[in-house]
Amino acid sequence: MALELRHLRYLLAVTEHANFTRAAEDLHISQPTLSQQIKQLERTVGAQLLDRTGRTVRLTDAGQIYVHHARRVLRDLAAAERAVLDVADLSRGHLRLAFTPTFTTYLIGPLAAELHALHPGITLDVREMTQDHIEAGLLADELDLGIAFHRPHLPGITPTALFTETLTLVIGTGRSGDGGQEPLPVRDLADRQLALLSGDFATRGHIDAYFTTHAVQPRIAVEANSIQVLTEIVRATTLATVLPSAITHGHPHLTPIPLDPALPARTVTLLRRESAYRSAATRAFTHLIHDHINTRGYISSFRREDAAGLPGRVGGEGVRGR
Repeated sequence: MALELRHLRYLLAVTEHANFTRAAEDLHISQPTLSQQIKQLERTVGAQLLDRTGRTVRLTDAGQIYVHHARRVLRDLAAAERAVLDVADLSRGHLRLAFTPTFTTYLIGPLAAELHALHPGITLDVREMTQDHIEAGLLADELDLGIAFHRPHLPGITPTALFTETLTLVIGTGRSGDGGQEPLPVRDLADRQLALLSGDFATRGHIDAYFTTHAVQPRIAVEANSIQVLTEIVRATTLATVLPSAITHGHPHLTPIPLDPALPARTVTLLRRESAYRSAATRAFTHLIHDHINTRGYISSFRREDAAGLPGRVGGEGVRGR
């Protein structure tokens, strides 16, 4: 019997659910049909791939090896299909982009608007998730690009430095007691009530480490798992917060106050899978984000040689790397 792609998909479904019945439901086929197809695959391969003797279905040693290669085959096939549909003139295309939550407030909206204005035929699938999930999604070919922070990355992830993000104290505009000009000694925060991001944000860990380094224990009055909620609270109360300074750019209701000493800066990176196919849409977005960074005056880490292989100018004055 000739091997068909459905056999690989059926095997991966059983592997994921560890159960024939649930896998069959997910695949919208009957359980006897699924069992028959898996047996056909095992006969074709010449080895038992699944251990059916326990309470759950498990891969055999041969099955683990086979599934590893099956996933790669299906991933490469999906990339080939995208390459065939890819249009170099950007009249159509698809981009799967993920980012960590703090970028939602000041970066993703403008980038999506610029991409749509320049290339309305490109559909953009945007997802907010943790950096661990971004890197896993890139390696599984579920994402094309990710925006996160520099750190030790998983093997197979290629980071490109974009810009340096700074954090600052933020208050509601017009609140008394702070002019927003002179740096505020960090020790003064011990007497101030703060509203901060909750502990599941990487940014919160960065903030807590800063306070610990300087032996400051601020009074945390509010914790929020949404930056939008946090900024609205700060806007409506006398509470202060700590956020990326870029969030306050052009925001009429938020005022940044530099701290002394300043919070350590973080390097924002563009992530992709090392061997991933780079579609025209991916290259266009890569070019666009570098141009956006320079236009907005962020401290850029982009080098001109990184532009090699990108399509022609995407707008503005092109890439002005340093």
